[in-house]
Amino acid sequence: MNFIDMLHAAERQNRSLLCVGLDPDPARFPHHMRNDPDRIYEFCAAIVDATADLAIAFKPQIAYFSAHRAEDQLERLMAHIRVAAPQVPIILDAKRGDIGSTAEQYAKEAFERYGADAVTLSPFMGFDSVQPYLQYPGKGVFLLCRTSNPGGDDFQNQRLASVEGQPLLYEHIARLAQGPWNLGGQVGLVVGATYPAEIARVREIAPAVPLLIPGVGAQGGDAQATVKAGWRGTGERTTGLVAINSSRAILYAGAGADFAEAARREAERTRDALWDAGLRSAGIASRCPPG
Repeated sequence: MNFIDMLHAAERQNRSLLCVGLDPDPARFPHHMRNDPDRIYEFCAAIVDATADLAIAFKPQIAYFSAHRAEDQLERLMAHIRVAAPQVPIILDAKRGDIGSTAEQYAKEAFERYGADAVTLSPFMGFDSVQPYLQYPGKGVFLLCRTSNPGGDDFQNQRLASVEGQPLLYEHIARLAQGPWNLGGQVGLVVGATYPAEIARVREIAPAVPLLIPGVGAQGGDAQATVKAGWRGTGERTTGLVAINSSRAILYAGAGADFAEAARREAERTRDALWDAGLRSAGIASRCPPG
């Protein structure tokens, strides 16, 4: 299956819109692991095992591994996810944004070394910074579009006088992702949960592309508003996929030996809230939690 097919399948099988972010910070690990970067794999693998049936995607953030010289642990983790949760696609959160042979090497890193199903990219150097990743059939890319940080306004919310209609920059990126850049149906967009009005605008412009939405959980994004703004479906068929990410609220839900069980409880609570919001968005009465 290609990446989009995997997202659809994981949504149906796990009845989930929840993306579990894997941002391992040894300083926040449970007491018996704390400040030990050699246990990054062990910590993350336990989270994966506890949430494998609850996620539409897993999203490891590469900086949290490379900062601790733990790239080998990331490779092991990617292989472990393939075994523990083969139905769940993996989005490597790398936010790469270079061109030419450098971009080719970054694409090789993401898709060949780590075996990711998709990768996050910065599109601000233009299409030639994205194209090398699209040479991998079936793989996906998520372009930064309207991010959740306040500084996103510095560029993303500025009008482009040189483009017909003078769209905001994030609106222009959404049009490119829906249209001329989406050569093989491989392109998605990153939009922040802290801006539900902008999520709705992006979905209006790009009705068919998947959205990766960080900011729910510790960052304070509203689950109900996020789903209403971004997810599109009938309850039987999804036409606008979303993967709504929560990282810290799940990873650090517990500080004891039962940290994985605590993570599962938080992930299940979030998954159920997002799924019920999707049902309501589709006009379907809420029902018992999926599972």
